[in-house]
Amino acid sequence: MISIKAIDHVVFRARNMEAMVRFYEDVLGARIERQVEELGLVQLRAGGCLIDLVDCAGRLGQRGGAPPGVEGRNIEHVCFRLDPWNGEAILAFLATHGIPEAEIAQRYGAEGYGPSIYLADPEGNVLELKGPSRELDS
Repeated sequence: MISIKAIDHVVFRARNMEAMVRFYEDVLGARIERQVEELGLVQLRAGGCLIDLVDCAGRLGQRGGAPPGVEGRNIEHVCFRLDPWNGEAILAFLATHGIPEAEIAQRYGAEGYGPSIYLADPEGNVLELKGPSRELDS
C-alpha cells in the first residue's frame, strides 16, 4: 500500500537559474544543498523536502522540450506548509520582494481548511503557502 506523508521534492524547469535560485533562497528561505553542473541541476533544501531547479538549457532540462512560458506551465502549483504561520508578516515580507498583490484566503489542503497565499516565482510557477488548518464555523 502507498501512503504519502509529505512532499519529497518538486522539480521546476527554469529559463533563468540565477533568478530562480535567488527567489527560492531570499523569498522562501530554501538553501542550496547540492549542485550538479553537468546536469544543470540545483537542489535546494526546504524543510524536509527538496526543490529541484533544472536549467532548460542543461542536459536534464532539454529532455522536457520548450521552456515554460505564456502558453503553458510545467506544473499547476505546489503547496508548501509553513510553520510558524503569521499571515500579515508573510504578506509584508512578500511585498518587500516585489509581491504586493498577495492575499490570504481560506482554502482546503491536506490538513483541512486554513489560510493560504498564492504567488508566482520568477518563471511563473504558481506556489501556495499554507498555514495550519482551522475548524470551520458551523
